[in-house]
Amino acid sequence: MATPNTGATPASSGGVAAFLKNNLREYGLLIALVIIMVFFQAKTDGTLFQPLNLTNLILQNSYIIVMALGMLLVIVAGHIDLSVGSVCGFIGAVAAVLMVNYNWHYVPATMVCLVLGGVIGAAQGYWVAFYKIPSFIVTLAGMLVFKGLALAVLEGASVGPFPPEFQLLSTGFIPDPFSGETLRIASLMLGLLIALAMLVAKVRDRAGRTQHGMENEPLAIFAVKNLVFVAMIIAFTYLLASYKGLPNVLIVMLLLMLAYDFVASKTTIGRRIYALGGNEKAARLSGIRTERLTFYTFINMGVLSALAGLIFAARLNTATPKAGLGFELDVIAACFIGGASASGGVGKVLGAVIGAFIMGVMNNGMSIMGIGIDWQQVIKGLVLLAAVCFDVYNKNK
Repeated sequence: MATPNTGATPASSGGVAAFLKNNLREYGLLIALVIIMVFFQAKTDGTLFQPLNLTNLILQNSYIIVMALGMLLVIVAGHIDLSVGSVCGFIGAVAAVLMVNYNWHYVPATMVCLVLGGVIGAAQGYWVAFYKIPSFIVTLAGMLVFKGLALAVLEGASVGPFPPEFQLLSTGFIPDPFSGETLRIASLMLGLLIALAMLVAKVRDRAGRTQHGMENEPLAIFAVKNLVFVAMIIAFTYLLASYKGLPNVLIVMLLLMLAYDFVASKTTIGRRIYALGGNEKAARLSGIRTERLTFYTFINMGVLSALAGLIFAARLNTATPKAGLGFELDVIAACFIGGASASGGVGKVLGAVIGAFIMGVMNNGMSIMGIGIDWQQVIKGLVLLAAVCFDVYNKNK
C-alpha cells in the first residue's frame, strides 16, 4: 500500500546535513559570495566595504545585473544571446543622438529606445523561434551588426553630455526629506522596510507550503538563512545611508528582481519557460506554444539590453563607439556562476544576481589590490569554468 505524503520536512527524514547536501548548489553559492567578500575585505584593508566603494560597486554592476535577468530566461529556455553588449552600446548611441544632437526630451527618447530594444529582440528571436536557426549564430551576427551600427550612428566619435535629468537614472540618489547630514534617514528607513517585507514574505511562503503539505527546508536553516539576509540588508543600507543614500538605479534593480522572481517562480509563463528548456519536445506535446515562448524571451532580452544601455550611457554621461564591449561575457558568466545550466531548464533569478555580484566583487577587489587586467581575465575565466564543471558534476550525480 502506498504511503501518503504527510508533508514532512527534510529535517525529519534526513536531517539538516542531508538537506544541505541535496541543495549544495543554492547554499554553496551564498557561501561562496560571503567568502569572496570577506577575502577581499581583508586583502584591501577594509576598502571594499567603504560606503563610497559600495556605491561604486552598485553603479558599476547595475547594467550587468539588469541584462542578467533577461539572459537567465534565455538560458533557461535553452538558448544564448551574444548580442546583448552590442545592443547595449547601440541603444546608448541612439539615445545620445536623440537627446544631444536632436534635442529630444529624455522621456520620449527613453521610450523610443526601449521600444527599439524590443524590436531588436523580436528580429533576432524570430529567426531562432520560427526558423530554428541556432541562437548562437543569430546573436553572433547581431553582435557584429549592432556593433557596426553603433559606430555608424555616432560617426566614429563620442556624443554627450546628456541632460542632467537623464543622468539621475544612474548617478542620482533617492531624495531625503529628513535632510540627514551624516545619515540619510529616508534611505535607512527604506532599507529597514525592505528587510522586514522580505522576512514577512518568506515566513508567509513557508507557512503556505506547510499548510498545503509541501516540502520545506529545516526550520534551523530557514531561520539562520533569513536572519543573515536581513542583517546583511540592514548593514548594507546603513553603509550606503552614511554616504549619499540608496542610488536610484538600485531601486530600479530591486523592482526588476522582484518582478522577474515572481514571473519565474509564481506564474504560468515562468513554469512554461522552464519546461521549454527542460524538454522542448515534451513541452510542445503538452500544449505549450514553444515558438511563441522563445520569441517572447528574446523580446524581453532586447528590452532589458536597451535599459542597460541607457543606464550605462547615463553613468558615463556620453555615448562612445566602444560602449558595451565584452558585456555579454560578464552577463553570461553571471548566469552560469549563479547556477544556470548550460543545457537549459535550470536557474534562479536570485542566483543570477548573486553571480553578477560575485563577478563585480572580484573585479572591484582585484582592481583595488592592483592586479592587472590580464590576470583578472584569467581568474574570471577559471571561476566560470569551475562553476560550469560544478553544474555538470551535480547533474551527472
